[in-house]
Amino acid sequence: MHGPASSGWLLVALCAVTGAYCLARMRSGAEEQRSAAGGEALMGFGMAAMAVPAAAFTPPSWAWPVYAVVFGAAGIHALWAARTGTHHLHHLVGAAAMVYMSLVMAGSPGHAHGRGGSGVPLLTGALLLYFAAYVLLAGVRLVPVTAMAGGGVRTRWGDRPELARACRLSMGIAMVAMLLTL
Repeated sequence: MHGPASSGWLLVALCAVTGAYCLARMRSGAEEQRSAAGGEALMGFGMAAMAVPAAAFTPPSWAWPVYAVVFGAAGIHALWAARTGTHHLHHLVGAAAMVYMSLVMAGSPGHAHGRGGSGVPLLTGALLLYFAAYVLLAGVRLVPVTAMAGGGVRTRWGDRPELARACRLSMGIAMVAMLLTL
């Protein structure tokens, strides 16, 4: 992604930690947690890989189409899963955003030099609006959960709803940051 290296590394760290926590959630006792955690882990690690500053590592030209295929497959999976619950539609939008960013990076000859602005402004703007609204809504939803979390019932790390929501919130923030630097 384009932008300063220091913010790029912070974005890499945020997304990698989020992806790692989502992997831990895959061991949850709740089926709903496990089903969403795999896609969210893929998204976290994929975002971390995309956010590595170009000054540190420039992916080969074939990497961007591979990202597009991987996230296209994740989008198809999310579409299939959406028939059982509408919360999977957010995963579909996230996967579509990752495909879009991959294709923009693949088609941008100056993607390694921080030129930016190479995406479709209307589509980038629509995705930015969606993820900004998602971040605000996720933040509001997080407040009541964290206030109720100290109820004395001990749960496993993978089953804590406030951490799962914080994970989704951080990935939404990272997506906004990545779209802004596109």
